[in-house]
Amino acid sequence: MSSAIWSVDDHLEDILAAIRPLDPIELHLLDAQGCVLVEDVTVPVALPPFDNSSMDGYAVRVADVRGATEEFPAVLTVVGDVAAGGGWAPAVGPGQAARIMTGAPLPPGAEAVVPVEWTDGGTGGGAATAMLPAQAAPEGASGEVRVHRPVDEGAYIRPRGSDVMAGDLALVRGTVLGPPQIGLLAAIGRATVRVRPRPRVVVLSTGSELMQPGESLAEGRIYDSNSYALAAAARDAGALAYRVGAVTDDADTLRATIEDQLIRADLLVTTGGVSVGAYDVVKEALSGVGELTAGELTAGGPDADDPADGAPGGPGAQRPGGVVDFRTIAMQPGKPQGFGTIGPDHTPLLALPGNPVSSYVSFELFVRPAIRALMGLEDLHRPRVRAELKADGPLSSPPGKRQFLRGRYDPDSGTVTPVGGAGSHLVAALAHADCLLVVPEHDTALQPGAGVDVVLLG
Repeated sequence: MSSAIWSVDDHLEDILAAIRPLDPIELHLLDAQGCVLVEDVTVPVALPPFDNSSMDGYAVRVADVRGATEEFPAVLTVVGDVAAGGGWAPAVGPGQAARIMTGAPLPPGAEAVVPVEWTDGGTGGGAATAMLPAQAAPEGASGEVRVHRPVDEGAYIRPRGSDVMAGDLALVRGTVLGPPQIGLLAAIGRATVRVRPRPRVVVLSTGSELMQPGESLAEGRIYDSNSYALAAAARDAGALAYRVGAVTDDADTLRATIEDQLIRADLLVTTGGVSVGAYDVVKEALSGVGELTAGELTAGGPDADDPADGAPGGPGAQRPGGVVDFRTIAMQPGKPQGFGTIGPDHTPLLALPGNPVSSYVSFELFVRPAIRALMGLEDLHRPRVRAELKADGPLSSPPGKRQFLRGRYDPDSGTVTPVGGAGSHLVAALAHADCLLVVPEHDTALQPGAGVDVVLLG
């Protein structure tokens, strides 16, 4: 364990220095949702690939409907149907019209589309509300359509390439692929795409006192909330999260559990057992992890022969291969933290404190940026804003520590209001907060009306 006290910034910098983005892979579109694109994607064909109708109606020549009114409609001969996906489109000559459906290609000779509601629909009656079924028109009607309004050239036509042209840049590298991006890739004909995969994050809670939600709560026991909260937070950050049920306070059991999980982990997160208690199992199990002989649970940096900077003893020291470093961080909540890399693939492991608020705040500050770094994103952090403190009295903060208080942010007034107290066990207050108030190390009190940095959550 490091004897030096680390700052929040130095601890985060040390973590990120050991993180390398995951290697790119080729994935099918739906499997790539939530992943980060690693290459620019250009458009191979124009979108739409042909002029097509944006309405159900009639494809016409502009001159044939000029001056048309309900009293004096333009009467045109219907020469056929044009359906979306149909292989044949009749040419439209002078005095003619073709029934056309939304998305169907504009037939030769046509210059505009008249919505069906502006016509009699070929029935010889009043204004239509919908197209007649294909089998009922034009043979089942008069073979003519009466148009009640004129249209300009190009009306209700989606021109070829009006969305994107062939050769245009569709998506740039670094884009996170959500539903609209997946839709665009499909629309331009891409079946697969090269991305960095979503990191696989394994979350383990430790503590013999923990029980699973849904069980009857025994005396002296509590429900395991941390693994659920952190697994959800990992998903929210973009990862694939795997929650492992609470591990009892036994070092051998924890080491065996971690060894079992390494095969599916790009990042391991433990919660609990990192402080100075007699049963702090994570510290006991992992402080000397490099000396283990059982299995493959051996630790090391990205290169065991060339250890990375930023290690035990303080910023800038060398990280000895095979040590998970347990540190004191100048922050509240979340003072005890652990970090290292373990296993044959040097999987990063972050050991967080067990109090629920400490655990979640630590996740937001340290684990979330690590997940986003694995994804290859440049924007690693939650957005921050400056707000005016709205409180009944001054807020105190311990000297030399960066404090993170829960709060509610009002973007309309630009104010932030504390929620609950500073206790690291106050889960209900955390559930009602949407931000963290940041009190700097050099401030021991914040007065109402003071400016404060706010980390926006969610």
